[in-house]
Amino acid sequence: MEQPKPNPNNAAIKWTLINVATSIILTYVFQFANISAVSPIRYISFIPFIAFLFLAQKEFRDQLGGYMKFGEGFSIAWRFGVFSGIILAVFLYLYYAILSPDMYTQYLEAQRAAMQARGMSSDQVDQGMQLMTKAGMFFLILGALIGTPVSSMIFGLIGAAIFKKERSAFASEPADATDATA
Repeated sequence: MEQPKPNPNNAAIKWTLINVATSIILTYVFQFANISAVSPIRYISFIPFIAFLFLAQKEFRDQLGGYMKFGEGFSIAWRFGVFSGIILAVFLYLYYAILSPDMYTQYLEAQRAAMQARGMSSDQVDQGMQLMTKAGMFFLILGALIGTPVSSMIFGLIGAAIFKKERSAFASEPADATDATA
């Protein structure tokens, strides 16, 4: 009897949950270390994101018996990105609106300082801050919902190329141990 093909959602969800937990921990580490919301050091959070994406692809390839087509590798990356984006968007909203609203205020102040450093006039800065105050949270959430899947697509292409391993046309399917007759 033929084994059912593994569900790519299982590996994607597992590694998404690990990624989100790591992201939440890093968020609080950055907060307690008093690292600015616009500091370039925050880009370090891409390292676990990429690692977990690759681990999801590798795990799925292993579930498929060591062989995975490029499209299957890309599919798992897409799922990882969509699931991560949705959960991270919810976390961002909860974090900035309820758990640590003072961090959102610090984020707005960092944006104000960045606009002033670019030489924008005070009227332009005030207009920008009005927009950020009204719609900034929406743009942060939208960025997570769109940016995370897009990032996972980009890195997923790389991972799919790395982990792709197709069966040879001459190779036979691996024998199922339960079908062996003595």
